Amino acid sequence: MTTDIRLVVLDMAGTTVADDGLVERAFQAAADALGVEAGSAEHQRMLEHVRLTMGESKITVFRHLFGTEERAQLANAAFEGAYHDLVDGGLCAPLPGAAEAIEGLRSSGRKVVLTTGFSRATQDRILNALGWQDIADLTLCPADAGRGRPYPDMVLAALLRTQTDSVRQIAVAGDTGYDMLTGTRSGASVVAGVLTGAHAEERLRADGATHVLASIADLPGVLGL
Repeated sequence: MTTDIRLVVLDMAGTTVADDGLVERAFQAAADALGVEAGSAEHQRMLEHVRLTMGESKITVFRHLFGTEERAQLANAAFEGAYHDLVDGGLCAPLPGAAEAIEGLRSSGRKVVLTTGFSRATQDRILNALGWQDIADLTLCPADAGRGRPYPDMVLAALLRTQTDSVRQIAVAGDTGYDMLTGTRSGASVVAGVLTGAHAEERLRADGATHVLASIADLPGVLGL
């Protein structure tokens, strides 16, 4: 049990928000827009990279996959359009216990910040669909902080903007290895992996998880609530 935590930085898709394959479905639209044939060896290679880098800034992923900035921007635009359509179609839901965990953490006096690898437009689309505009103290995307995961920028931006005194007063939680790297690189005392999203326990622990939880609903207990 860890009690001296003042700031809790939570990932969204796969951690507090159900993904249910939406990222992969939206990636298919991006691949189609760039002429990558579904089922081809090239498509499979790209999809595997998307899976391995879940949690990373999506434009960074597309820059790696498609080579030029123009192609990456085209892919990103197609991805965002497809993801927004899925969200608008009602395929976006909170994970069980997520809202209650956030509310409990804030009621206990902790600051809660929601982070994402998506753009601000996509993050806001999700927050609006869930009615979560005011659920957290702050929301951050990679463009708000400098770099996305696996760099520590969003966690450190959260510390600065909430005026938290020390990195040792931070807990970070997410469903990907990149979330764990972000937490460890920021100096957070608690780096909790959850098993409701992209990566399994082995990957989460390899990338620095101090705790592995069945879901975000278990995090308040780890923090002494």
